[in-house]
Amino acid sequence: MANLTLVYGMRLLPEGEVKEIHDATLKLVNGHEAHVTMHVLEGSRAQIEAQLKQSLDAFFDFYPEI
Repeated sequence: MANLTLVYGMRLLPEGEVKEIHDATLKLVNGHEAHVTMHVLEGSRAQIEAQLKQSLDAFFDFYPEI
């Protein structure tokens, strides 16, 4: 298996402060663009950490060959 690049971003804001979210656009070396869907997790620190871990596990379930 070749090495991979995981693209992600995180920022904590007070609950209720986010008005809208847009996908992030990546420019690839071949000239194409790719998009990263942004996700929102809300709750206490423990709840956010649990949701993030569950989301990460689910993400890799999409790629069983890895």
